[in-house]
Amino acid sequence: MTSFRVFRAALRRAPLTSLALLPLFASPALAATESHGLDGASLGAIWAVPFVGMLLSIALFPLLAPQVWHHHFGKIAAAWALAFVVPFTLQNGGIIVEPLVETVLLEYLPFVILLGALFTIAGGILVTGNLHGSPKTNLALLAIGTLLASVIGTTGASMVMIRPLIRANDGRRHNVHVIVFFIFLVSNIGGSLTPLGDPPLFLGYLRGVSFFWTMSHMLKETGFAAIVLLALFWLIDRRLYRNDADFRGKFDPTPDTGRVGVEGKRNIALLMVVVAAVLLSGSWKPGIGFPVLGVEVELQNLCRDLILIAAALASLLLTPKQLRIRNGFEWAPILEVAKLFAGIFVTIIPVLAMLRAAHEGAFAPLVGLVTAADGTPVNAMYFWASGLLSSFLDNAPTYLVFFNLAGGDPAHLMGEMSTTLVAISAGAVFMGANSYIGNAPNFMVKSIAEGSGIKMPSFFGYMAWSCGILIPLFLIMTWLFFG
Repeated sequence: MTSFRVFRAALRRAPLTSLALLPLFASPALAATESHGLDGASLGAIWAVPFVGMLLSIALFPLLAPQVWHHHFGKIAAAWALAFVVPFTLQNGGIIVEPLVETVLLEYLPFVILLGALFTIAGGILVTGNLHGSPKTNLALLAIGTLLASVIGTTGASMVMIRPLIRANDGRRHNVHVIVFFIFLVSNIGGSLTPLGDPPLFLGYLRGVSFFWTMSHMLKETGFAAIVLLALFWLIDRRLYRNDADFRGKFDPTPDTGRVGVEGKRNIALLMVVVAAVLLSGSWKPGIGFPVLGVEVELQNLCRDLILIAAALASLLLTPKQLRIRNGFEWAPILEVAKLFAGIFVTIIPVLAMLRAAHEGAFAPLVGLVTAADGTPVNAMYFWASGLLSSFLDNAPTYLVFFNLAGGDPAHLMGEMSTTLVAISAGAVFMGANSYIGNAPNFMVKSIAEGSGIKMPSFFGYMAWSCGILIPLFLIMTWLFFG
């Protein structure tokens, strides 16, 4: 319990300004590099303003000016990106060119290609025989999706499972809670058992963390979180389901059509191709690169992206158009993510640079909370610091920041400091569920649900759900596992 007392003491002595910074961040999802070539120690917090503006736009525009946002969100994202790039260039000259090219070539494009491939391929898998959205059926679908997330990733599992779940509940008047728990479990917590599940764990795998280490060391934390959330969902869903007058529609828009089955099975094989391509880029190191505007694009990453594009094109060619229509497939969700995250990836550049500067950067007070006075790690703070930043920042580089703060030696972290590594990993993966922008699948699931007619909570409305359910859960987990 010593670590938990240190955690509470650290919170008491934490400068209020450092804690106040926590909500001021937003998130991409697949950054893989450690340096953008910017000196984070020399940057002032003012350069985080465009990023904060991007976050506030995502949170407030849909509430205050929904029509403007719907028609111009891409332009608004571009405006915030320019609000960083133009003044920074005027003040510092061409120093921003290399970080910007690096962000586009090594982070944003691979991110969009991976999400686009998974979105396209999963959209060609149709579960037939409309399921009835009873509590037992919903619980089973959530449990399957949670397990699947560590096999084909949170994005892949989310895209495969969300449409069957929506169709199963399309006769219920109040089904928002089903989608919210889906984001908690399938889009986030379920991806914590293998490096395939979520980008932070994949980066750990690239750094030398054994492939099965997370499964053997995070099983109890993941199992506890999943079981508690599934049990809570069961209680909520059963209560709502029993009240026929308020929580069931008068008719099912997509009535039962026979036995449950799967069409578009070729796309399942294509999902395995995507998984293999991602693993290939992490294990194959030919040492060959191609310079592009001063940035080296490695052969294995180029091959991965080409394979992903080929798999997506194959899915479009091999899947009948009528099947996608029946599956409710449309391009709007991935286009929305691509436009918004373009602005996020650009405006996040100085924020990540300041975080990487650690004790010498603008966020030094926050970074200092993870170490006790005697130099020992405060595992509870590692869990919360990596988690809260991952709720609004890119969880992949956030994971790397704290991975390196803990020493960066995978053998030592997997051994004597295994609890610290679990705290970092769990925080980065689990707390991506705290906001819509904590993990890319969250936003895609929200967009698909809204396209199906479900009135999803606003940005702050969703956080009311996550704060009411997840934060108490994470506090309990802090006491149980990191105290």
